[in-house]
Amino acid sequence: MPTGFITHPIYWQHETGAGHPEAPTRLTVIRDHLIQTGLSAHLTLIEPTRRADLHDWIARVHTASYYNTLQQIPSRGYGNLDPDTPFAPMSLDAASMATSGLLMALDQVMMGALTNAFCALRPPGHHAMADRAMGFCLINHVAVGARYLQKQHACNRILIVDWDAHHGNGTQALFYDDPTVFYFSTHQYPFYPGTGARSERGTGEGEGATCNCPLAAGSGDKEILQQMEKMLVAAMTEFRPDFVLISAGFDAHRDDPLAQLDVTEDGFTEMTRLVKSLAETHCHGRMVSVLEGGYHPIALAQSVGHHLEALL
Repeated sequence: MPTGFITHPIYWQHETGAGHPEAPTRLTVIRDHLIQTGLSAHLTLIEPTRRADLHDWIARVHTASYYNTLQQIPSRGYGNLDPDTPFAPMSLDAASMATSGLLMALDQVMMGALTNAFCALRPPGHHAMADRAMGFCLINHVAVGARYLQKQHACNRILIVDWDAHHGNGTQALFYDDPTVFYFSTHQYPFYPGTGARSERGTGEGEGATCNCPLAAGSGDKEILQQMEKMLVAAMTEFRPDFVLISAGFDAHRDDPLAQLDVTEDGFTEMTRLVKSLAETHCHGRMVSVLEGGYHPIALAQSVGHHLEALL
């Protein structure tokens, strides 16, 4: 079965303004790299359609008042939802189609049409909280996807692996008391957004279902892989996920301007292989990854290429 590559032209229409690092060109360089290297010929390219029931699924993660705020974006023109998160008339359409793209990928994997998939979407999502935008993010796609898998496909236990250089505070907060979603994160610390200490392990019934592996600036392939092998592999022996989601940020790359980690393209290959192995061991290989960060054009394109080669 093939590996899916999900993207849509509307993702380019989320305008962030001159000089903003989360720019439409992020997707352009990925697309061009896949064509130039011939990788695109080995992928199943999928252009999603907007789901009629999308609002219902988003409502399982985000508050009604916040989603109503997002729906007012087209009439508000251009502005900012927080200091780092600009919006434009097409921003909600892009974010909604990004979530639709992920849900389509999940359906395809669950039906057996795809082995796994990568969603080249924007805006990203893992900083988005239940009631507000944050850190370039409007809708928390991975969080919506986790709830969708549980309710639509009866996948009771979901593993979310987040290797973005910035801690996915939104995803953590949404599942902090939930024992059915295991959130694992490697990230630079202390760093934006200020969360992600090792002591943050969940609360109530969810205690122990959050595992943070904070890394000092300068950490690279060796340190991240050691944490994944030590903390993640052992935890999954007990948790035994039914599906694996990856918040695949590539800003941990050594050349990225928004972080100070030292991961290489080969590091992303090995990280992908490790998580893929967990998926094969515990849930028949069912895995979908979602683009989060990554702001150096060449490093982003090459890292995504290595990630996809490992998925293939």
